[in-house]
Amino acid sequence: MIAMEQQTFSPTRQIVNAALGIALVFVFTSFVNVRLPIAANGGLIHLGNVPLFIIAILYGRRLGALAGGLGMALFDVVGGWLLWAPFTLVIVGLMGYSVGAICENRRSMTAYALALAVACLIKVVGYYGAEWIIFGNWLAPLTSIPGNLVQIGVASAVVLPVVGKLRKHASVFSLAENQK
Repeated sequence: MIAMEQQTFSPTRQIVNAALGIALVFVFTSFVNVRLPIAANGGLIHLGNVPLFIIAILYGRRLGALAGGLGMALFDVVGGWLLWAPFTLVIVGLMGYSVGAICENRRSMTAYALALAVACLIKVVGYYGAEWIIFGNWLAPLTSIPGNLVQIGVASAVVLPVVGKLRKHASVFSLAENQK
């Protein structure tokens, strides 16, 4: 019998993991959210970043980008935010890619916190630029920055302890490492 650390996973299993990641991000974005009445476009705070960050930390840049970008863009398409879908695909895909890239070879709480800070920066700058393009006004996007900060802050407060607990189970990381 082959030890779990030595197993390699088929492309089919990788596709299934990607589909599961996309679905988790979509569901957490769709069903665990609060619409904000303060921003120019209303704004939305959701927990879709929680599975996105956990997936990116565990499975790396490719799955992080796929799960985040496609999962949240899919929400935009079916949730009435169609105009935002292309921006979300790029911005959140880049967030997932960055978190995964930072954490792939660094398994420390410092690396995870740094990765989430980078994701926060990408989100704030990315959505500021998207709103500037959509609304044609550089002041209106300023109102969405607090919501973006709260969204990443809440996700970080959930993700860091969860990943900290998962770190104690080396098998979780070794299983994920074989999927890259």
